Amino acid sequence: MKKLPKIFYCNVTLVLLFLLLVACTGGTNEASKTDTTENKSTSQSEKKFDDTEESSQVDKEEEVTDSTPETEEVVTESKEENPLSKYSSKEIEYARIWLQLGSNQEIADLYVRHISTGTPLNSEDDTSANYLEDVIQLSGTRLVDGSVTYSGNGDGTINLYNVPLRWDGKYPAGEKFYNDIIENTNLVNVDIGNDAKIIELINKMNIE
Repeated sequence: MKKLPKIFYCNVTLVLLFLLLVACTGGTNEASKTDTTENKSTSQSEKKFDDTEESSQVDKEEEVTDSTPETEEVVTESKEENPLSKYSSKEIEYARIWLQLGSNQEIADLYVRHISTGTPLNSEDDTSANYLEDVIQLSGTRLVDGSVTYSGNGDGTINLYNVPLRWDGKYPAGEKFYNDIIENTNLVNVDIGNDAKIIELINKMNIE
């Protein structure tokens, strides 16, 4: 009779150990399931973020690609709209000044002569004063076409010299005569002029 309680207690102990093992195993499985679920959720979130970032980058690249042709088109149209774009600023300057100040607009050719500082105004007169700056002389083929002698100021204005293409009169004229010409230049604002007429004059130019 004494053996029965021992057997009973042993059985109870075994049952308790078994239940304890089952409970621990169940907890471990639940934790594993929870970790797996969280990992899947995190992976899906990261994937969604990557997809969103890639989509945003593609949209930006498409915007850049779409805008580039429009920019190039605007620049191309701007050049096409300006008929003077293929000519130099100096050529345009010479044509504008002759168009504004030249006495004969029906010249066959437009001659452009560069005169350096220190050159006499009248090389035929020993009393002639010298130019104190570089000047440009525009003239036609004939004397009757007239001439324009000037220096540029780089701001849309010129200093106009009152000198002829050919000097007539009695010489020596004296230094005062020539110094008065140098000291009394006229400041002239250069007009923009007509593009078609400017191009026509440029095509007639002979630049020394």
